[in-house]
Amino acid sequence: MKGEIRTDLALEMREQFTEDDVEVRGVALTEDFCEDGKMRITRVEILDEHGAKVMKKPIGTYITVEAAKLFSGEEAQRRKVSEEVGRQLEFLCGKKPLRQVLVTGLGNREVTPDSLGPLVTDQLFVTRHLLKEYGEGFLNEQLDKGKDEAEIALSAVAPGVMGQTGMEAAEIIKGIVKHIHPDLVLVVDALAARSVERLNTTVQLTDTGICPGAGVGNNRQSLNKESIGCPVIAIGVPTVVDAVTIVRDSMEGMLKEQGYNKKEIELFLRGVEAMRKMNTMFVTPKSIDEEIHQMSRTISEAINYCFFDL
Repeated sequence: MKGEIRTDLALEMREQFTEDDVEVRGVALTEDFCEDGKMRITRVEILDEHGAKVMKKPIGTYITVEAAKLFSGEEAQRRKVSEEVGRQLEFLCGKKPLRQVLVTGLGNREVTPDSLGPLVTDQLFVTRHLLKEYGEGFLNEQLDKGKDEAEIALSAVAPGVMGQTGMEAAEIIKGIVKHIHPDLVLVVDALAARSVERLNTTVQLTDTGICPGAGVGNNRQSLNKESIGCPVIAIGVPTVVDAVTIVRDSMEGMLKEQGYNKKEIELFLRGVEAMRKMNTMFVTPKSIDEEIHQMSRTISEAINYCFFDL
């Protein structure tokens, strides 16, 4: 145990330096609040190779939407989170017009904390088949939009995991991309967080793609522009936290209260044998069944809002 943070969230990587009162060259952070402070939007931009090395993440933009209080409220409040995530997704897509988008839901449908991606694809407004069958103008007519508005052919796939298919998700997606030539691949996946409070209440969006399984130490082939051949935007929600992190944070707080300094605490934590044995254990909330469906609705609505204003 070396005290490293195991998390997929760029915000949590940046926060470790804030706690140490250290400025990170090559990394910019801005934050904003809306809905009377109930929603926090943080943007972490990794600007150069130095920032990427320190943050252990690729150069690019990472946007985090946190809204724990809204998720505990009414349906109308949760819808506000969907709309905000949709606006942030629209920002990452840029001004270049998109005609064809492929949404990929990563994860194992049979494992609840890992089923976010497949559940999202189930609820999307897929349109590629409609445009192929009925031609241009059909969507605008059905959605009561102007004839000149761009129509997006959206398709979706849940490629499963290697244990189910015998293939890397990246291999499957590459084959699909080669066939349909999308302008954008949008990847949805469950993530790992450092903070228990961020589980199922936080959404991260990034234009750098994703390395599936990185947060739980099960790295698969990366999905990014270099590997896929077209721009990749990733959307993720943390559904698990490393068990070692929970124990470590609890013990660290107790030792601080007893007056030990930071160096003494770190030396003590590194020497705890039991923490090494928990290095492959991850914890998810007992209400994960309900929350994963709530988050999948939030993400699917955000995607539909972004591309179709639904």
